[in-house]
Formats: sequence, C-alpha cells, structure tokens
Amino acid sequence: MNIGTASIQSDLPAKTIRYYEEIGLVSPDRAMNGYRDYGDADIHKLRFIQRSRSLGFSIDECRQLMALYNDRTRASRDVKALAKSKLADIDRKLNELNSMKRTLSDLVEKCHGTDRPDCPILDDISGKNLSN
Repeated sequence: MNIGTASIQSDLPAKTIRYYEEIGLVSPDRAMNGYRDYGDADIHKLRFIQRSRSLGFSIDECRQLMALYNDRTRASRDVKALAKSKLADIDRKLNELNSMKRTLSDLVEKCHGTDRPDCPILDDISGKNLSN
C-alpha cells in the first residue's frame, strides 16, 4: 500500500511516517516504480510506535520497546523496568506541573486585576519580589 493508505491505517500523518523511515524505525519495501510499499507488518509497527508515543515514550524508548517486542527471548522485567522509568518521569512532570499551578494560582489570587499598573504576576516573573 502507498503512504497515503498507510497514513490512514496507522492514524499517523505521512510526514511522520517519512520521518520514522528516515530514522530507521520502519523500512517499507519499494515498488518497481520506487514508491514506498507498506505492508501489514509496517502498519503494525507504525501503530505500535504511535501507541508508545501516546504513552509518552521518546523515539529512543520506542526503539527499545520495539526491540523488546521483537525479541522472543526477552524478559518481561526489562519491559517493566522501561515502563516504570517512564512512569517515574510522568510523576516527576506531574509534580512540576502541580507546583507551577499552585504558584500561578497564588499569583493570580494576589493580582487585583484593576486598571492600576502594579501587578504581582509581573513582579514575580521579573524577580522583583526576590529582592524584598
């Protein structure tokens, strides 16, 4: 199948599929005319990568997951370790986001939001309240 059909079946833009080919995540066959010829196995890989990416895995982590998936002698503990590491990254990011939210909520609460020029939000961002 051509890249347009592969795009529809994998739910990925053609540009992303070309990128994944460029970095070696997928390698479709070439038809006699030189065009890419995606098979069912390529679509499966693209869906696998798309799902991995939607769970927050990086390209390199997707590469590791794909290697583990293809290794029938793999130990599931290796897959679990990779997933636990990603989970720890997500928890760290959530903590950072919650901290940002608390800080910004506090600043919004302190700002009167009037026609006056004084603004605790801008003061905090500029570092003015650090000198007090």
